Amino acid sequence: MTSSPHATRPLILGSTSRYRRELLSRLRVPFEAVAPQVDETPRPGENPADLALRLALAKARDVARRFPTAVVIGSDQVADLHGEPLGKPGTHERAVDQLSRMSGKTVVFQTALAVVCVETGFEECEIAPVRVVFRTLGRAEIEQYLQAEQPYDCAGSAKSEGLGIALLERIDNDDPTALIGLPLIRTCHLLRAAGVKVL
Repeated sequence: MTSSPHATRPLILGSTSRYRRELLSRLRVPFEAVAPQVDETPRPGENPADLALRLALAKARDVARRFPTAVVIGSDQVADLHGEPLGKPGTHERAVDQLSRMSGKTVVFQTALAVVCVETGFEECEIAPVRVVFRTLGRAEIEQYLQAEQPYDCAGSAKSEGLGIALLERIDNDDPTALIGLPLIRTCHLLRAAGVKVL
């Protein structure tokens, strides 16, 4: 009986994000999480989609260099407000500013995914854009939401899987988990291409 590829080639998630760990665990494929060492500073004039793709690939490559026999997943998400990248706010004040600016507007959350294996030479990346329309938000609503969720580690300060859904009018995408941080349809596609069977 032939063993499955993921039984012989380790799978590593190049991320410390608890959201991505939870999402990847849904696939029921054993994996480890390893922190990538990557400078996430945007380059001058870099658009949000390019930034997300560059960082996802950089994260996967960084971890893959340390674990050359493993298949490594890297991912990054950048909120795109009319071409301006919005990352993780980090503080309450920056979250208030982000949500105030996104109020009543359409924001595209660019979630990029990269899969790399040094030993086999495999390297592919994709992006899963999610179009999100925000309601017009009052300051009291923003404060109530931030106190409840404290989403300071989420790009654009919005956690759609929690109370953040109440901030929105509409979500348009073709990969339902992309907005949370890891597009699982695309993840399955790239893992299969890299030789990792999910089913």
